[in-house]
Amino acid sequence: MYLIKEDKGNIFVNVKVQPRASKNEVCGIYGDRIKIKLTAPPVEGEANEKLREFLAEKLEINRGCIEIITGHRGKNKLIKVVGIKKERFENLFS
Repeated sequence: MYLIKEDKGNIFVNVKVQPRASKNEVCGIYGDRIKIKLTAPPVEGEANEKLREFLAEKLEINRGCIEIITGHRGKNKLIKVVGIKKERFENLFS
């Protein structure tokens, strides 16, 4: 399994989301995933939308460039980010 995979101008990232945290933050590597804490609760897609919003703000891109591929109802997710390089995402937690 990979943390971040780059393919044709997009990146695919395995993340573990912790909802209902005290603040939004990228915590670093957690096993084979990048751990991200979010203040949103895990109900009715709120945490998923907060994840997209938080990453878009951190990466300074449009929220539409971030897609949740798998894990819509769980903490472990695979996300796709369109149009950025792997190194740019890695800078969020290094």
